[in-house]
Amino acid sequence: MRRKMHGEFMLIITALIWGVSFVAQRAGMEYIGPFTFNGIRCLIGALVLLPVLTSMAHQRKKRQSAETEIKATEIELKTARKDLIAGGLVCGVVFFISSSLQQIGMIYTTAGKAGFITALYIVIVPILGIFLRQKVRPILWLCVVLATTGLYLLCIQEDFLIGKGDLLILICAFGFSIHILVIDHFSPKIDGVKLSCFQFLVCGILSIPCMIIFETIRWADIINCWLPILYAGVLSCGIAYTLQVVAQKYTEPTVTSLILSMESVFAVIAGIIILNEQISIRETFGCIIMFIAILLAQIPSKGKITNKLSEKHEEILNPYKYKGEDVR
Repeated sequence: MRRKMHGEFMLIITALIWGVSFVAQRAGMEYIGPFTFNGIRCLIGALVLLPVLTSMAHQRKKRQSAETEIKATEIELKTARKDLIAGGLVCGVVFFISSSLQQIGMIYTTAGKAGFITALYIVIVPILGIFLRQKVRPILWLCVVLATTGLYLLCIQEDFLIGKGDLLILICAFGFSIHILVIDHFSPKIDGVKLSCFQFLVCGILSIPCMIIFETIRWADIINCWLPILYAGVLSCGIAYTLQVVAQKYTEPTVTSLILSMESVFAVIAGIIILNEQISIRETFGCIIMFIAILLAQIPSKGKITNKLSEKHEEILNPYKYKGEDVR
């Protein structure tokens, strides 16, 4: 019971860190361009995870006392390396596209709205699973209706147009949904922390040419932006992901996903407190309806989760929210 409570507390901290990271991303745009911010924070995230990987490798060596286990590891090493390279490249590219869209969209919208729109991947992923011949629970269609209604109240303006930033964030939510599906494919074959570290590295490297071509890099601006960058890189990408991995050992999948979905609520609260963002009554109702849809999408049917993607959802959140892998 005590471990379960500790695990749930760590998940709450993780959701809080990820929620506030939307504020850090929004604040960072006051100093530097989206590709510069995204590239630096992802490279920092990869560096932060290196000590975690080193510690895990050290513990693994302690457990591998039997000679047969060592031999088995050597035989599988080549295949594991190929899977890691393939998975890291594919996940890194998809994450780069999705997180770049999110970062650019943050220029034109609020941190709170971005948090709720991004969280729609929880509803989108099972729907995309139809194309992979996955069964969709009937309640998810209700979630789609609720999410669409909430999105309308939150984003659609009086002239029936959606804001540029909101549209980019919505596209990024679909991108993160595809990222989750890709992670779902590779996660059984690769260590999750290694995959996360590799994809951060790929995303950071891909951001460099975009920084040079599309943005003007000034070291003074980067230094002035040190706090948002370090928060997004160290806390959001590194520490929060590690907390999630540890916490999931002691918590149930449904509880995990429910707690982590609170990041959207924390994003709104942090935006109001830190950035003095304003939210209208109409937008508040939109947030409430979308949050209800997000919660309903995570409730198992008949005591079990029938959708395989929903079963693994808590393992692959990122983000960026890359789920740990979905870090934002």
